[in-house]
Amino acid sequence: MIVVAGEALIDLVPEGAGALAPLSPRLGGGPYNTAVALGRLGAPTAFCSRVSADAFGESLLAGLRDAGVDVASVQRGPEPTTLALASLGADGSAAFSFYVEGTADRLFRAPERLPEGTRAVSFGTCSLILEPGASAYEELMRTASAQGVFTTLDPNIRTSLIADPDAYRARFRSWLPSVGLVKLSVEDAAWLGGSPKEWLTAGPGAVVITRGGDGMSVLTRDGAEFAVPGERVEVVDTIGAGDTVNAALLHRLAAHDALSVAAVAALGEPEWRDILGYAARAAALTCSRPGAQPPYAWELEESR
Repeated sequence: MIVVAGEALIDLVPEGAGALAPLSPRLGGGPYNTAVALGRLGAPTAFCSRVSADAFGESLLAGLRDAGVDVASVQRGPEPTTLALASLGADGSAAFSFYVEGTADRLFRAPERLPEGTRAVSFGTCSLILEPGASAYEELMRTASAQGVFTTLDPNIRTSLIADPDAYRARFRSWLPSVGLVKLSVEDAAWLGGSPKEWLTAGPGAVVITRGGDGMSVLTRDGAEFAVPGERVEVVDTIGAGDTVNAALLHRLAAHDALSVAAVAALGEPEWRDILGYAARAAALTCSRPGAQPPYAWELEESR
């Protein structure tokens, strides 16, 4: 079982150009997209979050169930669902404005235990910024790591939500001893400062850096570095691409029986090229359609 912990929200995506273009609601949130992607890839997956009891919340749960994701660990509340207003650049890249005050996912409480058979837990995005939920997710991260569960982190920086950048950067560094794999974009890495080599000395077995259409690379604890090119595709938008990478990395690491810090650190070039290439193909398929629509396993088989 792979558990994904974090927010579920509604992306409001413009249907056309201009500030007053009609908005289409889409199921979203970085962790939510990661859970759906894992389910579509066929990985046994559970989602750990707090979701509103409103109509949006019901739709979010239905999307998880449709992907085969276990929702028994989802907490419910009467508060509204978080909204993320997307704006799309000419190249399909997405930026977001958030409506988060008093929303359900901010009130997440750390569970007493993880689902039976949990081998890995994925964390990231808004859920590690917005209090009081951020501290609860942090507690879950540290507890899972202390119990020997493999953890992954995608900070997926949303600068509009970070009131004190230096405090967040310090908090990011404090998570590293409890994280087995860090995945982040080259832009997020630059914003955070420091370097992957520095982060690796703190605990992770590997750091994966994505570069959009230019592919991605991994740096391992022993200093090895491997890269794969991006998959060429006509980009509709990039919403959910990084989340799809998170899911594909976890799914393929599981296929290599590498859901531990030691196993990740020991992977060689053939294994990493397979893992990164799989993630690149999955992300390209997500970018080829509007909104966060990660691929199914059969689509990746057809794209080989």
